[in-house]
Amino acid sequence: MAVAQKKIPMRQCLGCREHKPKRELVRVVRSPEGEVSLDLTGKSNGRGAYLCRSAACLHRAIKSRALSRAFGTEVPEEVFLRLESEIESGDAG
Repeated sequence: MAVAQKKIPMRQCLGCREHKPKRELVRVVRSPEGEVSLDLTGKSNGRGAYLCRSAACLHRAIKSRALSRAFGTEVPEEVFLRLESEIESGDAG
């Protein structure tokens, strides 16, 4: 008897535009109240956007204003700073 293969959810990185497994990406979320924040659990309520755990993708997304366009609102600088520190800590580990 064959064991059913569990489907892996794929998401597109806003920096490099590549589709990757959801668990490999960092999620940024805009809550229903309009607050933009980092979602490390991947389960927060709201509109999500994804980025690779690479500094190049983050800088590309900042330069093209991809997060602001995805959410239809300005993204606070502190979100980019938290993303940068999360990516750096991920590279070290």
